Amino acid sequence: MKRRTKDEGRRTPEKFGRIGVLMGGPSTEREISLKSGKAVYESLRQSGLEAVAIDIRTDNIEENTCLIKSHKINCAFLALHGRFGEDGQIQELLEGLKLFYTGSGPSASRLAMDKISSRRIFESSGLRVPKYVVAKKSSYGKNCALSISFSLPWVVKPAAHGSSIGLSIIDKETDLKKAVDSAFGFDETVIIEEYIEGREVTVGILDEDCLPVIEIVPKKRFFDYEAKYQAGMTQYIVPAKLKAGVVRIVQSAALSAHKLLGCHGCSRVDMILGRENIPYVLEVNTIPGLTQTSLLPKAAKGVGIEFGELCLKLIELAHEKK
Repeated sequence: MKRRTKDEGRRTPEKFGRIGVLMGGPSTEREISLKSGKAVYESLRQSGLEAVAIDIRTDNIEENTCLIKSHKINCAFLALHGRFGEDGQIQELLEGLKLFYTGSGPSASRLAMDKISSRRIFESSGLRVPKYVVAKKSSYGKNCALSISFSLPWVVKPAAHGSSIGLSIIDKETDLKKAVDSAFGFDETVIIEEYIEGREVTVGILDEDCLPVIEIVPKKRFFDYEAKYQAGMTQYIVPAKLKAGVVRIVQSAALSAHKLLGCHGCSRVDMILGRENIPYVLEVNTIPGLTQTSLLPKAAKGVGIEFGELCLKLIELAHEKK
């Protein structure tokens, strides 16, 4: 992991100006985003920076433009999860305002949010992904027929959603329609993919470098919304107990996924480590959770980067990008 030089460590409040922490948003991940935003805001204030909390409540471009302008910020720290946070829309708005902002740009954000588009990129570049088929709400409802060549169990999930919302794992084909209908409640497009038996791992990327691999061990069958956000439902092993060679393979796949989508600053790449230690890339999160107990901060702490320092580093990277 790259370490900061002495010059990089000389951070002053004047250097960054007024920082707006954008949080909330109109997506189903609003409550999680508010927690991330509050943690970041408090951390920046403790570091002596001038910060203001900005609650995004709509996806209306004109309203949000007026809201952001009214706070007279110099830089936006994005703590928005899901739609109108990780899908490129807020990034385009900020580009139009010529403001610095943390994280990836519009194109990378859109690609990462769209699990189908990103998987096609991963596949074409040699990364392993689970076998999958796509269902469109406009056509699926007419005949409920899908040609699925891989065996059960199947994972059913919205194509552009996070926090495992709308996700099901089914063991019987008769349960498919119910699972697909549930996923359609959150998205017009749904992915049905093969269930990969293995260890769930995630790799944080910071400044184009890999943080330690984290293994996720949920008490439930899979890492669903409850397992992610209810205390005591999941064990996190930092760093994951893997052989050095396997760590290199997993981190290499994560960094490749990050770069293939054109991500910047930070991301978190979720994977399943299958048989023979083959990593299967599931998705890239361009704005991962940012509370002190979230996965990216846990990984950063594993190499001595405390939460406050992580927040400052993301702002520095935003200035470098600009």
